[in-house]
Amino acid sequence: MVKVIYFSREGENLVNGQINIINQGNTKQLAKIIASQLDCDMVEIKPVKDYPISYLETIDIVEKELRENSKPAYYSVKNPLYGNHLFIGFPTWCGSMPRIMKHFLEQENVSKKIIYPFCTHEGSGFGRSLYELNKVCPLSSVIPGLAIQGSRVKTSQKSVSNWLVHYKHYSRRN
Repeated sequence: MVKVIYFSREGENLVNGQINIINQGNTKQLAKIIASQLDCDMVEIKPVKDYPISYLETIDIVEKELRENSKPAYYSVKNPLYGNHLFIGFPTWCGSMPRIMKHFLEQENVSKKIIYPFCTHEGSGFGRSLYELNKVCPLSSVIPGLAIQGSRVKTSQKSVSNWLVHYKHYSRRN
């Protein structure tokens, strides 16, 4: 069984160097494309305390979370990691995986899972996120990830299809 697990944020976002309001987070949009192509369930990691709508206020909070290695609280999810193949998605924030996703992965049993990371960004790709993911999930196999620029998510279907070849390869073996 496969699941798409993601964290996303709507509100003001940086798009091509400009702050714009988006009604649905870029990572959520990408997660929907992946889940649709895999015909599988999605699990959203939701913070107990929402991030602000303001992009600049969110960045201030993210920078503080990184400095303090915070563990933002999230609402519990039912059976989030059932199955061996997990698609884990998040926005790259300040070159890192959001602390809420790091906290989630630290709390859940991801041992011996095959993890397919995906992220949205506005120029930094995964940044340090893949290093952080391997550190948090040392007993899991982390497959090469998919990084999509947030402003290009709506036209990413072909990129997603090409990337899912990894899943088809590994799912036959496990």
